[in-house]
Amino acid sequence: MDLRSAAGQVFLLQVVIVVLLVVAAVVGMVLQAANDALQQGRRESVIAAQSFASAPGVAAALQSRDPSAVLQPRAEAARKRTGMDFVVVMNTKGIRYTYPYPREIGKKFVGAIAPALKGRTVVEQAGGPPLPAGRGTGVQAVVPVTDSRGKVVGLVSAGITVKNVVGLWLPQLPIILASGAVALALAVTGTTLVSRRLRRQTFGLAPVELAQLYEHHDAVLHAVREGVLITDSDGRLLLANDEATRLLGLPADVRGRSVRELGLPEPVMSLLSSREEVTDEVLRAGDRLLAVNKRPTYPQGDRGGSVVTLRDTTELAEVSGRAEVVRERLKLLYEAGVRIGTTLDVRHTAQELADVAAPQFADLVTVDLLDAVLRGWEPTAGGWRHLRRAAIGGEQRMMPVYPLDEVIAFSPRTPQMRTLQEGRGMLETDLRRADGWREQDPERARKALEGGLRSLVAVPLQARNVPLGVANFYRTADSPAFEPEDVTFAEELAVRAAVAIDNARRFTREHAMAVALQRSLLPRGQPEQDALEVAWRYLPSEAGVGGDWFDVIPLPGARVALVMGDVVGHGLHAAATMGRLRTAVHNFSTLDLPVDEVLGNLDDLVVRMDNEENSGDAMEGHEGEAVTGATCLYAVYDPVAGTCTMARAGHPEPVVVRPDGTVTCLGVPVSAPLGLGGYPFESAEVSLPEGSQLVLYTDGLVENRAHDFDVGLERLRRALGGSGNRTPEEMCQAVIDALKPSRPSDDIALLTARTRMFPPSRVAEWDVAPDPALVPSVRARCRETLREWGLEETGFATELIVSELVTNAIRYGSPPIGVRLLHGRCLICEVSDGSGTSPRLRRAATTDEGGRGLFLVAQFAQRWGTRYTTRGKVIWTEQLLHDGESTASGLAPVDFLLDQFDLDQFDDPGL
Repeated sequence: MDLRSAAGQVFLLQVVIVVLLVVAAVVGMVLQAANDALQQGRRESVIAAQSFASAPGVAAALQSRDPSAVLQPRAEAARKRTGMDFVVVMNTKGIRYTYPYPREIGKKFVGAIAPALKGRTVVEQAGGPPLPAGRGTGVQAVVPVTDSRGKVVGLVSAGITVKNVVGLWLPQLPIILASGAVALALAVTGTTLVSRRLRRQTFGLAPVELAQLYEHHDAVLHAVREGVLITDSDGRLLLANDEATRLLGLPADVRGRSVRELGLPEPVMSLLSSREEVTDEVLRAGDRLLAVNKRPTYPQGDRGGSVVTLRDTTELAEVSGRAEVVRERLKLLYEAGVRIGTTLDVRHTAQELADVAAPQFADLVTVDLLDAVLRGWEPTAGGWRHLRRAAIGGEQRMMPVYPLDEVIAFSPRTPQMRTLQEGRGMLETDLRRADGWREQDPERARKALEGGLRSLVAVPLQARNVPLGVANFYRTADSPAFEPEDVTFAEELAVRAAVAIDNARRFTREHAMAVALQRSLLPRGQPEQDALEVAWRYLPSEAGVGGDWFDVIPLPGARVALVMGDVVGHGLHAAATMGRLRTAVHNFSTLDLPVDEVLGNLDDLVVRMDNEENSGDAMEGHEGEAVTGATCLYAVYDPVAGTCTMARAGHPEPVVVRPDGTVTCLGVPVSAPLGLGGYPFESAEVSLPEGSQLVLYTDGLVENRAHDFDVGLERLRRALGGSGNRTPEEMCQAVIDALKPSRPSDDIALLTARTRMFPPSRVAEWDVAPDPALVPSVRARCRETLREWGLEETGFATELIVSELVTNAIRYGSPPIGVRLLHGRCLICEVSDGSGTSPRLRRAATTDEGGRGLFLVAQFAQRWGTRYTTRGKVIWTEQLLHDGESTASGLAPVDFLLDQFDLDQFDDPGL
């Protein structure tokens, strides 16, 4: 604690006062104890003297011959018993008969005895011979001893020294000192608490610093350019600085006067008299505009009073108005940056510009774009004369503006055409005098002026120095006309919108190109086949086309392959990759490979494509767009056996709808996606009753941002439930209506196929023994079968084909040998054997004796080929049927043609 501070000085004063009080208490107690000791000594001396004088035998002893011998022992015993310093018995002449020291006996008593001789008691302070208690002021009492007749026969004196009596008050001294110490401790504690509180209230400032601070505050208060008034709870003015005095014209003697006596303007006086808080309220005081703020002086207490600040805003009114306009413009530009360009749709972006500008900047906004921009094409100067109305915003109910999508041919004198040609904004402050604008459409302009249209700002929408269109901002008579600075703001707004529109245009172009590419790569029509009734849907995503694809591929033996695949990503790269994979699937299906081998070959192809992309881009020094993944489902349906063999590489599992409407998943094992390399692919074969509907799809149908795959799959099952009687086309539409998201984030591909079965009456099959002599019987059975089917006209060509193929199988193949005929949209002939060698077609020379068998087969059949099975191979042919006639009708009879050849003429697979 600093003794130089106010708290230190107060503490030092308290210490001095406590010490003085303790000293005074001790002195007073000593004096009081001394006085009490004297009084007590007087009482005790009197009592002791009277008691001894009244004791029996004292008077008789005084009258005996040797009083000392009798009274000395008794006096000493009484002295010790009463605690007196002495008990002296003397005669009437003051000669001692007793004394604590025997040598003093017989001497004269020191003290006044005359009053005692008269029968009174005498108490006095006197000295005398030495006593056992030592030296000190003695208090002694002298009383008379009377005989039975009341005659004084002697005197008795008892005394005690004051020194012994004073010792009685010494035990009270520690109490006084302890009280002083407690008082001193309380003083220290109180001073410390007061010091801390003062430090908190004064923020640790010393008195000198507080004085300086007050001086500084007072100087600031009277120097600031803001008026300050302080009033009490009764509305009396306690303080007014110089600025407040100047602003309100107050007199010099305002302190203590009521605000109602100052002659202030009524608004100011009412505000000062009220108890309401005010924030930035503008009041007029004479020719000044004052911004007033009012707060209570003691907001946390019950005391009244308020503090009022006054600021002259007269000079700032115009500047603040312009600043507010600038602030609103900046806010509008920020809003435009946030709201314009939220999508990559040209029309929607143009509408966002119109919605942002109206009504905050203009009452009516129209956006006209070049038709090429709306289509995603590169704009050209030749398209300026014809613009299409793309967006309208603001108040248009009473204005006869061109409607949306109407093509407008602006004349050269219109502000719109001039702004496109000059590349800068055009201002028409009064449309009533705008001849170029009025001549565009006089009747429409007249109605617009009657509706209140007054001013126009037309600015070009251009990006990369290429005009895209024009934005027109109109104001009505109810709004202030446009000024030159509004043109600059409109141009800034148009620049931001033009960038977004150009981005949307470029995206539209790329999206259209990608969609065109992908649609060109997808099936354009259904191939002719007898196994399935097929329908499909393809929906591109908003982010751009992706790599989803599907296919329906007819296979030999009336079988049909169904393909559904998905390449990860979007855009041209994904679409091109999809096209390569689709072509590869067609090639692999032509080889009639098993479904798992088809996926294995696709996997190898994707790995090679990745390697090519990475190596090519590495050489060019930039990161490539590798095929990061692809999925595929490949299924082959056999309508004769009623079975479907499937395999899938990371693709969603197909769903089947039974004829009774039951929806189930086929349980096809899932394998790794394409492109990982080295993983086997599992296949599964399932039986499908006739009329079952197989549903293939990509993940975009069942999975999106709103829910995961399992939820989407359950929704698909519900959409398919009970739809066994629907056609594939109806089922596709029902699924799309139920599951299509409002804004798809991924492509959606859907394919439904209803199964058909070949009736047994349309299938003929028999085994052939490996004997060339049995070939005529095979031809005969074939002829009989064709007669049963009503295909006698095709008999010649069919018998020739069967004869050639069976003869080849007998001579160059191995057992077992079988023949199968299928009657559908075409006539299919299949000859199977156990050999893995395949015949090949060649053109025989005129001098060759053989090599013409397969050539004849190829001439009589529409298509032919070889497919391999687990038991060997199958040579197949297809013959088109046209109203019961084959392409070989009108040829020579089969017997005549066969006679022209020997058995040596048939092809040897080794040749």
